[in-house]
Amino acid sequence: MTQSGSDPSATPRTPMRLALGCDDAAFGLAQVIRRHLETNAPVAVSVMDFGAFDAEPVDYPDVAEAVALAVREGSADRGVLLCGTGIGVAIAANKVPGVRAACCHDTYSAERSRASNDAQILTMGARVVGPELALRILDTWLQTEFGGGPSARKVAKITAIERRFMVDPAPRPLQGEDPAP
Repeated sequence: MTQSGSDPSATPRTPMRLALGCDDAAFGLAQVIRRHLETNAPVAVSVMDFGAFDAEPVDYPDVAEAVALAVREGSADRGVLLCGTGIGVAIAANKVPGVRAACCHDTYSAERSRASNDAQILTMGARVVGPELALRILDTWLQTEFGGGPSARKVAKITAIERRFMVDPAPRPLQGEDPAP
């Protein structure tokens, strides 16, 4: 052991690749979170920013899809999405097969979303939680691993439901949607 208490033979941990995205309503909170991740994150994190890059209007489904695809395809280990309520980005991200996004506005839900549900994406609402609480939620979520055990069977059932509904070769318009020309 060195004087600092670290083991020089230990392999350094690869930083978690985290995809971060927001709409214009959550741009300010996203900046707070980005700074925190770069300076005070409880785990090593490498941030990939998917925007918004300023306070100009951005449609949250576009950002949510980009973050969810990065997680699904493996270029990101986990993702954080922010909008006004956290609900819209959660709904949009959960449309990407293989993604489990959880809207969390307290630390207990954040911990359970990882430990029990293996959520790969955390969503929060900038109009719902303040910056201090958002950082506590984020840190809890980042530090929590999937517990497996009885929860693994339930997560597998969620995946099975998803797979049953992915087999639709000719999508039909949803209620209220105009059919494609």
